[in-house]
Amino acid sequence: MVSTAGSQRAAQPEEEVNGGGRRWLVLVYRVPTEPTRLRAAVWRRIKGLGAIYLQNSVAALPRTVASERAMRVLRKEIIDMDGTAHLLGTDVLAGEADVVAAFNTVRNDEYEEIIDRCQDFLAQVDKEYVAEHFTYAELEENDEDLTKLKNWFEKVRTRDVLSASGRAETAAALERCGQVLEDYAARVYLEEGESR
Repeated sequence: MVSTAGSQRAAQPEEEVNGGGRRWLVLVYRVPTEPTRLRAAVWRRIKGLGAIYLQNSVAALPRTVASERAMRVLRKEIIDMDGTAHLLGTDVLAGEADVVAAFNTVRNDEYEEIIDRCQDFLAQVDKEYVAEHFTYAELEENDEDLTKLKNWFEKVRTRDVLSASGRAETAAALERCGQVLEDYAARVYLEEGESR
């Protein structure tokens, strides 16, 4: 008697076989130990892509067209450094919740850092009020600082393909900074004798 269980499993769509989990890219690499700047460069690139380390020299990233392209480029760069690199597309068969949690923890840490910088920004604007510095130069400097925070948030948000919990709080903190800057700008215009 021939078992049909195997043939039924083979006919199932991939999403059903792996429980509907997300596809991941896994980069397994080795970089020459000298010069150390090569290892540091690879580490910075992996962090910049938003990947997480599963262990030393094994990084994982949710699979998207953009992340695959970036990981392929990084693989080529590692090989050009006389290193070795293997890029795998895979499912997590067991422990996916742990991998997702690790990925979201890294994103939430980044969001928390932005929130901390937002608090610094608000404290700086408060100092301007206390010192009564209502000038265009101060306004421009604060505007540039807020723009940097918004750009940083956008980079993290782009990497946050699994919707980490810290995103909404960070967006709200940036919104608060924007409102405080608008209020400060209104005061600058008033002090400079201009109407809006």
